[in-house]
Amino acid sequence: MRNVGRKLAFVLAASNHGTMILNRFDYRMTGADSGIGVGFQLLEAGAFDPLEVELALQLIEARRRFHGDGVVGIDCGANIGVHTIEWATAMTGWGSVVAIEAQERIYYALAGNIAINNCFNAIAMHAAVSSEPGIMSIPVPDYFTPSSFGSLELKPRADTEFIGQPIDYSNTVAVQKISIDALSLPRVDFIKLDIEGMELEALTSAAGRSSWWSRSRPGARPCAPSSTSAATRWPMPASTCWRSTRAIRSPTNCRCRSRRRNPRRPKRQRPSARRALRGKCSPHSL
Repeated sequence: MRNVGRKLAFVLAASNHGTMILNRFDYRMTGADSGIGVGFQLLEAGAFDPLEVELALQLIEARRRFHGDGVVGIDCGANIGVHTIEWATAMTGWGSVVAIEAQERIYYALAGNIAINNCFNAIAMHAAVSSEPGIMSIPVPDYFTPSSFGSLELKPRADTEFIGQPIDYSNTVAVQKISIDALSLPRVDFIKLDIEGMELEALTSAAGRSSWWSRSRPGARPCAPSSTSAATRWPMPASTCWRSTRAIRSPTNCRCRSRRRNPRRPKRQRPSARRALRGKCSPHSL
């Protein structure tokens, strides 16, 4: 073997989610001991957003309880596949996952993680989720420069989030665009959207045109924005609440508090009971 010196970015890590291929430079430090990035969390804590992963699993399991086997989850912006692996493992024998990732190098890691964890009920697609099929140009970051690669925005904005390195939007590659509707799935139970500013575009298109949307009424899980500017430009609509998972819907996990039903009112007394009560309090009874 020839000894050719080269820096290594992608490595194998034994995490709580299973053996994962990740980029060791996937981090952006926000403090002396804190940072963001899927790779950062896996290497520092052995897991990525465990509370969010658990919530998604509970929602998916609730769909099975109400609608039976054959559950389908779509992981839009799957990154290296933490959610995909967890969902596919939990749904072995009764559900499947479609994982979509736009960045080519991260897509390779996603596909490898599906294979190495033997998730035969999951498939990976190299595409950008949008409102309609087509081709779009996306930037290519330097995967050897420490950055939160999952925070890369495919389209430039006036307040584009800084991921850890400047992004040249003139240095692009072509990637296929795909709409959720174009997947032509007979059933959709759960959609995770983490596509950096394109969430509402993808979700609105699906809700407006898809016959399966009106049939399935899937639970939609838009991931929380990672910056204040993102929260300003992308308010969460009330319609994306956990509408299909009433079994675990509560004030603590439902973001649409204004849509909750009013507390149950006390039952009205029967007319005979009211007359008897009035009789007891009438002046003639004194």
